Amino acid sequence: MSLSTLAGAPVFDRDGFTFRPLAVPSRGSTELAVWSPELAPGARCEPHQMDREEVFVVLHGEVSASVAGEEVLAGPGDAVIVPAQAVLRLSNASAQVPAAVTAVTSAGMKATVGGATFPPPWSQ
Repeated sequence: MSLSTLAGAPVFDRDGFTFRPLAVPSRGSTELAVWSPELAPGARCEPHQMDREEVFVVLHGEVSASVAGEEVLAGPGDAVIVPAQAVLRLSNASAQVPAAVTAVTSAGMKATVGGATFPPPWSQ
């Protein structure tokens, strides 16, 4: 498949985040995983780790992140780079304005959240 549209992507909601997979194995990608998360105002994910490097490019809004204990604030065009196994906590820096990012990692990655390891459903 050469085209995977955002409009045709399945939708996964979790903790104020809406995930739409763009390029993942179920949509034709074999090596990379790309999805489009939207962050509701004030949304904050639980601390978690991924077994692969992950990159978040901010499309609009401001995103704050704690990456392995380092606090960063990213705006449109900025990239937050998360090494494999680093503890990440991502949040919308605004309580009023939504934010959106594009996330890129490797196909087949697994998350560890609260001691449980699993492939996120939007990455498959």
